[in-house]
Amino acid sequence: MVDWVHFEKSRAELGGGFIRILSYYREDGAKSVAAIEQAMHEQNTVALVIPAHTLKGESRQFGAEPLAAVAELIEQTARFCIETHRFPDELVPEVVELRRLWSKTIELFDQATNPLQSRGPTAGGFGRKVTNQGFGRI
Repeated sequence: MVDWVHFEKSRAELGGGFIRILSYYREDGAKSVAAIEQAMHEQNTVALVIPAHTLKGESRQFGAEPLAAVAELIEQTARFCIETHRFPDELVPEVVELRRLWSKTIELFDQATNPLQSRGPTAGGFGRKVTNQGFGRI
């Protein structure tokens, strides 16, 4: 789902601005996905191109290749359909998949960048039963 080597490379290159830029990606990407869904609903082929193009490029920046690939397919198909003067009804499954990929990608990015989400429960923490019974065990 995410090329973590590419993701970490982007993190290193962006340095202190990484989290801010990732938050822009979250906002812009959500708008792009919504705009693509709206364009499909309105059967507006031209309105598919820019948000798909934007989502493709920004997703590749963070290593979200499956998401970028679906956005690229939507963009290229829409461009072709503009030239042939038809609406790309065949993209309905890809637009549905785009939403799923977007949600999962953001979930993974959140886990990778939010220390509170990525921590699991620790053994023996406050309020947890201690199971170490090595001393005095029968």
